[in-house]
Amino acid sequence: MSSATLTTAGILLITVVAVAYGGLTLLTHLARRKGGYLDNPVRRGLWTAGHAHAGVLVLFALAVLPYIDQADASEGTRTAIRSLLVAAPVLMPLGFFLSVVRPQDTRPNKLIWLTVLGGGCLIAGSLLLGVNLL
Repeated sequence: MSSATLTTAGILLITVVAVAYGGLTLLTHLARRKGGYLDNPVRRGLWTAGHAHAGVLVLFALAVLPYIDQADASEGTRTAIRSLLVAAPVLMPLGFFLSVVRPQDTRPNKLIWLTVLGGGCLIAGSLLLGVNLL
């Protein structure tokens, strides 16, 4: 595995700490029956989705990293793929969390578009990798 891919793996593994902290925060809100979380279904749903997407996307990125070095692509394309695959598990959950920051928010704000941007990064990175592996 190249040093760039190992560095990317290290960054992704460090983000697992943030995912774990997010899970602990959600669990704390549930256990302490925190107002603004339990009584706000929009916030609860988006925060749950943010946590789930963060965990799954980090695992996905870690799983496909070894394939990047096997792809028939330039180093610039490989760097783009790595960057896109790290951006997705950061941007998408941020959109879910930041779109309903205040406990009284019952509708997502414009930061929900970060989820779309994160999804675009996921699609672009996956498509670039897939095409360059063929």
